[in-house]
Amino acid sequence: MQSPEQNFEKLGLILPPAPKPLGVYTPSLVVGNFLYLSGHGTVKIDGSLIVGRIGEDLDIEQGKLAARQVGLAMLATIKSSLGSLDKVKRVIKVLGMVNCVPSFERHPYVMNGCSELFAAVWGQEMGIGVRSAVGMGSLPDNIPVEIEGLFELH
Repeated sequence: MQSPEQNFEKLGLILPPAPKPLGVYTPSLVVGNFLYLSGHGTVKIDGSLIVGRIGEDLDIEQGKLAARQVGLAMLATIKSSLGSLDKVKRVIKVLGMVNCVPSFERHPYVMNGCSELFAAVWGQEMGIGVRSAVGMGSLPDNIPVEIEGLFELH
């Protein structure tokens, strides 16, 4: 069985820079054997953001890719905070907020972009936790997806 770091390497993906706080909060916090991640956005490799509203500026597939990009930003914060993805035992919960038009109803599909990434990194049993996916009228900087998470540590 491969480690989360080995699984990530095998995916051939590149992490963006770990996002810096844009307000009065910390991106991550360890309490006991739990890691809490603040809401993360769609940070790309160059530090810029994917922007746009799903159903207006972006289609559902672009939304799913944006959620995967948020997952990559979250992984960058985990590595920055803990030094290794291997220190995370399992994904407990993610909350996905989708910036979309009022008639959009496929929030869970969009969130699969992040959930599928985490399942590939930590495996089906430890990479899939409980999840909520909700629609929002807007998100900071007009990003299409924001996700926060809770992880159990070894």
